[in-house]
Amino acid sequence: MDNKKKTTNKPVTGDAKSAKVEQSEYEFAFGPKNYILLAVGIILLGLGYILLSGGGSDDPNVFNAEMFNRRRMVVAPLMIVVGLVVEICAIMFRPKKDKKEE
Repeated sequence: MDNKKKTTNKPVTGDAKSAKVEQSEYEFAFGPKNYILLAVGIILLGLGYILLSGGGSDDPNVFNAEMFNRRRMVVAPLMIVVGLVVEICAIMFRPKKDKKEE
């Protein structure tokens, strides 16, 4: 909730229209880096869920050991956890403000 309204007063230069100028500028909560991190996190989550899929058997009477391979038991859950961590970091990341704006 960093929406700030900035107002500036310009000095009167003889023109009645420019006596008082109000400039409203709203800042977004997320910057470009936040959106890039969000996109990376979503891609990692999607890739993790894709790696997690498959390995089932069409016949319920036949056991398929492919369900318990390394990709589904280790790689996919780690990819999902990393994606969630990246999403949390993307939400919590606050870019540094320029010294010119202060």
